[in-house]
Amino acid sequence: MGDILETLGDFTSKENWDNFFTICPDSFEWYAEWPNLRDPLISLLQTLTPSSPPSSLQLLVPGCGNSRLSEHLYDAGYTSITNIDFSKLVISDMLRRNIRSRPLMRWRVMDMTSMQFEDEAFAAVVDKGGLDALMEPKLGPDFDLGNQYLLEVKRVLKPGGKFVCLTLAESYVLDILFSKFRLGWKMSVDAIPLNSSSESNHQTFMVVVEKELSTTVHQITSLLRNASLNCNSKQASGLRDALQNENQVREKLSSSSDTLYAVEDLQEELAKISQGRRLQLTLGGQGCSIFSYRAVVLDAEELSDPFTYHCGVFIVPKIRACEWLFFSEEGQWMVVRSSKAARLIMVFLDTSHTNASMDEIQKDLSPLVKQLEPKENSNEAQIPFLMASDGIKKRNIVHQITSPLTGSIIVEDVVYENVDEEISCAFPSGELMFRRLVFERAANLVQSEALLTTKLVGEKKNNSSSKSKKRGSQRRNDGAYNQMTVYHGYLASSYHTGIISGFTLISSYMKNVASSGKMVKAVIIGLGAGLLPMFLHGCIPVLEIEAVELDPVIVDIAREHFSFVEDKRLKVHIADGIQFVRENASSGAAQSHSKSSESPSNGSSTTHAEDVKATKVDIIIIDVDSSDSSSGLACPALDFLDESFLETVKDKLSEQGLFVVNLVSRSQAIKDMVLLRMKKVFSHLFCLQHDEDVNEIHFALKSESCIEDHCFSEATLKLDKLLKFDHPEIGQKIINATKKIKRLK
Repeated sequence: MGDILETLGDFTSKENWDNFFTICPDSFEWYAEWPNLRDPLISLLQTLTPSSPPSSLQLLVPGCGNSRLSEHLYDAGYTSITNIDFSKLVISDMLRRNIRSRPLMRWRVMDMTSMQFEDEAFAAVVDKGGLDALMEPKLGPDFDLGNQYLLEVKRVLKPGGKFVCLTLAESYVLDILFSKFRLGWKMSVDAIPLNSSSESNHQTFMVVVEKELSTTVHQITSLLRNASLNCNSKQASGLRDALQNENQVREKLSSSSDTLYAVEDLQEELAKISQGRRLQLTLGGQGCSIFSYRAVVLDAEELSDPFTYHCGVFIVPKIRACEWLFFSEEGQWMVVRSSKAARLIMVFLDTSHTNASMDEIQKDLSPLVKQLEPKENSNEAQIPFLMASDGIKKRNIVHQITSPLTGSIIVEDVVYENVDEEISCAFPSGELMFRRLVFERAANLVQSEALLTTKLVGEKKNNSSSKSKKRGSQRRNDGAYNQMTVYHGYLASSYHTGIISGFTLISSYMKNVASSGKMVKAVIIGLGAGLLPMFLHGCIPVLEIEAVELDPVIVDIAREHFSFVEDKRLKVHIADGIQFVRENASSGAAQSHSKSSESPSNGSSTTHAEDVKATKVDIIIIDVDSSDSSSGLACPALDFLDESFLETVKDKLSEQGLFVVNLVSRSQAIKDMVLLRMKKVFSHLFCLQHDEDVNEIHFALKSESCIEDHCFSEATLKLDKLLKFDHPEIGQKIINATKKIKRLK
């Protein structure tokens, strides 16, 4: 085979390829074989046709050669495949080979750098080595040919379509891939696993690019840090370095002036309203405005309706940017319909706009949004500005500190314009105030939120002697005053409510443990403000809780500003969460020597990783944010979803144990990846999605047996009996949330 490849020479020569196919008429696979490609490729294509048969997917395979990839895809149900190659010889051979057994497959002689297809003709383009061959002529990489080919790929892909490039990831190939798909394309990179018996020294990588039709510069998501790479270290390290460098470039481009004013590239396209079009772009910068802005332009789905506005601007404050209604496409279209605007320009504010008034924002935005106005707006009416309120009437920063691990941390007290009905009924008097924990690295997300209540502080002077009383005196509490304190009997964060609702999956087991006089053991990775463990400690007396927090500054904040207190049923460990679980997973290990440090302020003790007692636990909750934005996950860090860690969690759990993960990601590909990984380890998975939150709560059961659907109502009643509240109406939110838990197939 080495001699045959040597005769090929220039990979861009049609004559050389005809000669190759004459010498090697049988199927020849460059790179990965079908058994290795099948699962990742089919899983990816299924995301493009979630509710339609695979045969409806229009699929292009450029530079098909005599590979059997198209045949395998056809046999898997993807029958609408068009194959092209500039070698008439190989197209004729492949047509003869498949005309009877695969009659719907199309074969065309065509140059992949100059395709004869209409724009947006395909939902997916699958390239197995085509770009690599095009970029490797005898005298060095031909970037002109590569550019022409990728321009054609961009042209023939439908919006939302995906380009799948199977490549050896040589540096010159990555250079052109990364640069051509920076603006308005989502990209991910993963490794195709090799057979253990494979003789190849080279790993095949799958680069997936999704057409988004926007001017946003996305970070490249990658699972390579956890992939089992069987290739040589030079190839693996080269790809990792290239990814790191490219994401640094993209991060700079996201905030650079020449990229921020990308609306110039869309002037002609935005001149007319296009029904149902959605474009993401950046506005401002480059000396034309005080601020820059992230914006989404949405043209109404139905243009026949009478519109109140031909073009309008909708401003979303930073505190509401992560809400489902504004961050999700479905929610944004709901805003468009309610606004009655033919074109709605949704503008998202961030931390750079914090100190600006709305008058300043509107004045700065006005000339920018004028460029996005449809030209058919002939009456030149003024563009109206609408706004989503952040819902806050008052805000006061209580504490601000910078942690070496977490960065800038803010504790603030706020009063909302509106609060949930159940809490206003429980506390009907006065204006309710909430204390919030916010990390600057994720300023749009509130890490923790607690209700503040008033308590009387100080001693009463009981002057019973009539001599000490003065006529008309109304003073009864000398030295006493009202102080705001955190109330731990209410959960302001709906995802915390969702986490607890999942306990219904093991409520029968918890009830049995409680009846036997024993304790249900729970581990919570990620303390935050300590609100979830404090709430659980108060409302479920049968729980024995260990919380784990990596950052000691967070622990101090929880104690000093959120009234977090330890006792014999609630302990906190300053430790790495993954290390804590792993070291605590060896059944039967003895208690380590105590190395607790006394807190001078409250006398409670904080244990470290060495103080862990190895034992099975009943509930493990992962509720930690990620500091690595390039992973595509806001919560948890990607390492908590590594298969080896999931296996450790399963081993750590008791037989009836429950595993809970708070998942925050806007990438459907990342969500699918998480589900695939959890399915490999756990047989029974459940999910809860709150409409108003980005958060998804995933639940996994260790036991091979599982709660049946018809038993949910009974299990919910058992959970309700385990919960103890000062205000029973508060617990109803948890019970209601159990109805939203869905079994994942």
